[in-house]
Parts: sequence; structure tokens; C-alpha cells
Amino acid sequence: MSLKIAFIGFGKSANRYHLPYLNIRPDFELAMVYTRKPVDEALSKPYQENGTVFTTNLDDVLNNPQIDLVTICTPASTHYELAKSFILSNKSVIVEKPFVDSVEHAKELLSLGKERGVLVTPYQNRRFDGDFLAVKKVIEQGFLGDILEVESHIDYYRPGTVNKPGTKEQGTFYGLGIHLMDRMVSLFGRPDSVVYDIRNNEVANAVDNYFDVDLHYGTQNKIKVKAEFVVATDYPRFIVHGTNGSFIKYGADQQENDLKAGIMPGTDGFGEDSPMYYGVAKYRNSNGDWIEKQIKTPVGDYGAFYDDVYETLINDKPKLVTDEQAITDIELLEAGFKQPSPSVYQMPNFEI
Repeated sequence: MSLKIAFIGFGKSANRYHLPYLNIRPDFELAMVYTRKPVDEALSKPYQENGTVFTTNLDDVLNNPQIDLVTICTPASTHYELAKSFILSNKSVIVEKPFVDSVEHAKELLSLGKERGVLVTPYQNRRFDGDFLAVKKVIEQGFLGDILEVESHIDYYRPGTVNKPGTKEQGTFYGLGIHLMDRMVSLFGRPDSVVYDIRNNEVANAVDNYFDVDLHYGTQNKIKVKAEFVVATDYPRFIVHGTNGSFIKYGADQQENDLKAGIMPGTDGFGEDSPMYYGVAKYRNSNGDWIEKQIKTPVGDYGAFYDDVYETLINDKPKLVTDEQAITDIELLEAGFKQPSPSVYQMPNFEI
């Protein structure tokens, strides 16, 4: 059984992070695309030839009873209202990151989805980055012992590129922090407390281009997530320390690099990491001997998110991103702006 899917928005997000993966998945049929303005024919023609309808009238999607699933790829400020309108039309929705602007809105949409019997989920595709999959594998295999510290970075050298005022949703913490924190929440759950340093370290009164945020789990485990736009030297994407050893991984996931080069999912070698960037684990074995070895990076696949969505909708598999995780992610974002940085936030007990 194939699912008929509609896209709201046809920009970089849809065309880079979603559609290349759906194009090779026969379980999904791209039935409709809504955009505010007509799409360039060169971009839309290949889809139109396969039966996709392009429209500038949102009601065409809302009132189409054949649409099973809607993916929202529009600016963050529009996510809440658009998602709510489709849920009320009894359609399942995938919402690009960040899901919504507030915990209140996240809870409302998730609750409304349960009432209507439809799937509501944020698009947390970065759970399928190869570098994160390597870290997840190392942690789950247990040879590092109890995890004491994890550090996760997304750094660039792009000075002066974030230089205008705006809402918090337009800043780097909402844009990139959501990925880094969601992955840690998927591994470790809700933290007990959070320490925030969110700012623009180049331009006063502009949206943030820098964050350094620590998630504390009890007194033993601390997770640092960090992004900065003036880093000229490669820094590890992940550093993991445990009671029995450490793991360090350089190099970003290769999917985006391949997509930018015009190499599409399904092509031989797509998304494969270079051996020079394989992470290195150093740990003690059961005999007390020190072992140092490379860990081959799993091949990332953002399309696996849609595979999980299909299993949820067709076979009642539990959602990949649980409601608690989705709400926790937004709570972690929102709490970063409750007080001027630096600040500390004590996480309350979870309530939905």
C-alpha cells in the first residue's frame, strides 16, 4: 500500500532533505505540492510528468480526501498554524524543524493529533546522520563503560553571515541546536538541568550565531552541544568519554555533501564516509589491555525517517520521535530564552 503525500513548500528543505529520498521509495506517492507562488517549470516538470499536482491554493490540499500525509517545509513561524489546519482536516503531518515555537503549541498539536487519530511528528532526520549513528553504536555496544561526557559540535567558518535582528526561531540555536539536542534526548532522555550560553559573538542585537549548552544528567553525565560560525580549524564532531574509554569522530555526515554534488540516494557509494574520517575508539578490554581501533561509520539515510513513518501509519509501529521527546526538544529550545544568557534551567517533571 502506498501513501499519498503532499508537500507544503518546495524550497531547499523539500528538494534536498526530503524528496531525493522519497523519489526512490515506492511506498510514497507525491500527489500534491503547495507553494505560495508558481514553481519554475524546470523544477516542477519531472514531478508533473509523474502525476504530481502543483497548486497555489492551500485548500486544494486541505480538501483533498486522498492525501494521507502532509510534510510541512515552510518557515518556522508558519509551522503551528499550518500543522493545526491539516490535523483538523484529519491528515497526518510531518513538520520540519523546529517543530513549533513553544511547548504550549507542541502539546496542543500532539493532543489534537491523538483526538483526530492522525500522526503528528517533527522531522528529526539528523538521527540518521552517519556520524551520530557511529556514536550511538559505540555507546550502545557498551565497551566505553558508563558514559560520563559527550560533546557534539556543528561548526563553520562563515564570519559575518548572521548579522540581522529577528525572532528566536530565526537564530542558530533553534535552527541547529534542535538537531544536536534531539539526538542526545533520543539517547539519554530528559536532562535534569541545563546551562545555556546563547548569543551572537560578532554582531550586537542580531539573532544568535553561537550556543554552548550543557545538559546535565544527575551528577555523572554531562552533554555539551555547541555551534559557532567563526571556527577555522576542524574540531571533532563528537567526543565521548566513558569510565572505560573514549571515542572521537571527525567529519560531518556525507549525505549533504553528496546531494550538493548532484549524487542522489540509491547511487552506489551515496553517503559513505571516507575512512580517514572514521571515528577512533580507545578502551580497555576485559583483560585490562588497551585497544585502539577505527569504527567504520554507518551509512546515513534520511529516508529512514520516512520508513519509520510508513511503519507507524500502516503497521502501528510506535513513533520514532515520541511525544515526550518532541515536547522535551521544544522545552529545551524555549527555556534557552527565558533568561538572558548565561542561565541555568531546572527541568521539571514531564507532563503532557
